[in-house]
Amino acid sequence: MSQYLITGAAGFIGSHLCEALLAEGHRVVGLDCFIPYYPRAAKETNLTALRDREGFSFIEADLRADPLHEIVADCDAVFHLAAMPGLVKSWSDFQLYSSCNLEATQRLLDAVRDRNVPHFIHVSTSSVYGREATGPETSELHPFSPYGITKLAAEGLCHAYHANFGVPFTILRYFSVYGPRQRPDMAYHLLIEALLNGESFPMHGDGEQTRSNTFVSDCVRATMLAAAHREAALGRTFNVGGGEVVSLNQVVTLLEELTGCTARIERKPPRPGDQKHTQADITQARERLGYEPMVGVREGLTAQVEWHRRPRSGGAA
Repeated sequence: MSQYLITGAAGFIGSHLCEALLAEGHRVVGLDCFIPYYPRAAKETNLTALRDREGFSFIEADLRADPLHEIVADCDAVFHLAAMPGLVKSWSDFQLYSSCNLEATQRLLDAVRDRNVPHFIHVSTSSVYGREATGPETSELHPFSPYGITKLAAEGLCHAYHANFGVPFTILRYFSVYGPRQRPDMAYHLLIEALLNGESFPMHGDGEQTRSNTFVSDCVRATMLAAAHREAALGRTFNVGGGEVVSLNQVVTLLEELTGCTARIERKPPRPGDQKHTQADITQARERLGYEPMVGVREGLTAQVEWHRRPRSGGAA
């Protein structure tokens, strides 16, 4: 049994990761600062199933300002999921992205270094690759949004702390994670809500943009494998993606079938910084961590639709 710190624990993926680690018998310290990117009530709902679980404790703290050394002191690993997500807002509030994605990571790495934490697992994104993300981890990195730039810089901090201070790290680049509790600003969440409520869905671009969709349970399993196979993961970067690539237009058709509703599409121009195509090359994760995506797009979207249909106090997350 290990003790893990999960930053961003009240978020979409973080809350699922907390539950999965607890189910394996580990102790989990969850940390979140509830930046109002979306309503706090939604994140509190994510924590509902965790609050009373044996082995779970929660700390409300801001990685940018609050003391961190005691928080990480007894941890066997830190899963660093906390970040300012999304593309659109990163163009208008770069300071927020810089502070959340860089300053917070730097302060956490300082604490990990000083307390000799055995493993720092840093969550990054396919956005570091740029407009297209279809190759291996050694592909050239040309992020073309402020969000992607800050996430790549945070990766650089991990390398710098390892090279200078020996901080043991692993980087995981997530590809388009979806499923129950998906953030309310994300496309599938918006589309399903629009279908169920008879509202229009703003489609940016022609809908032919493709994504290597990753169901949240697959994402969580890959993240846990990085900790379980520490020696194989140390100092490495892994793509974490699903096994199917679909276009947004294909997803619209599938969700119309799953919901029994007809989509009302409101055409919009492409957004600055949006990726055109992603297809996760997971060769390294498969060979070194034993990762294999298990949930297909139809099965995963079915689960997400069912979650949207269930009443939820505090709103969706």
